[in-house]
Amino acid sequence: MMARIFGYARVSTGDQDLSLQVHALQGAGVGKDNIFTDVVTGAQAIRPGITALMAAVGEGDTIVVWRLDRLGRSLVHLADLAAQLHQRGVGIRSLTDGVDTSQATGRLIYGILSTLAEFERETIRTRVRAGMAAARRAGVHCGRRPALKAEHVAHARERLASGEPARRVAGFLKVSEATLYRALARHPLAPPAAQ
Repeated sequence: MMARIFGYARVSTGDQDLSLQVHALQGAGVGKDNIFTDVVTGAQAIRPGITALMAAVGEGDTIVVWRLDRLGRSLVHLADLAAQLHQRGVGIRSLTDGVDTSQATGRLIYGILSTLAEFERETIRTRVRAGMAAARRAGVHCGRRPALKAEHVAHARERLASGEPARRVAGFLKVSEATLYRALARHPLAPPAAQ
């Protein structure tokens, strides 16, 4: 199969014009029928044009963009997209950034991009962990909302104290026995008030 050249252009709003990017792509040899476009912000996860482009390209093909930031929503997204394309044997060429992954310098930039993206991912993970630890120290619950509230746990204790089996109490509350036991541990009985 002969290698093909595809183009991708994106603008953030309907007020902006795709024509500058489209003309540049056509000037680089991309046929009109092989240009995919989106009019969405880079942060938008769903982009019909990029989805159709990813379905169309195959091994040996090249995607041409006016600038790399038109292709990816963020550094991490761009690196992930580039890695997917690389695994499929699809090259990327950016007209204004001077990146061409079929050339040695383009592959070097791709490697740097991937390293920076991994650094950004790790930085985000570290910040999230630190934020969650600070929230827990402040008494804020992190993660999923508990399945049982304190009043449910109090009701469960009463039923268990009257001799009802834990399996039946859990079934009544529509949770598993493990969830019931975790909730009981999370809401210990208050010590009796001093007389």
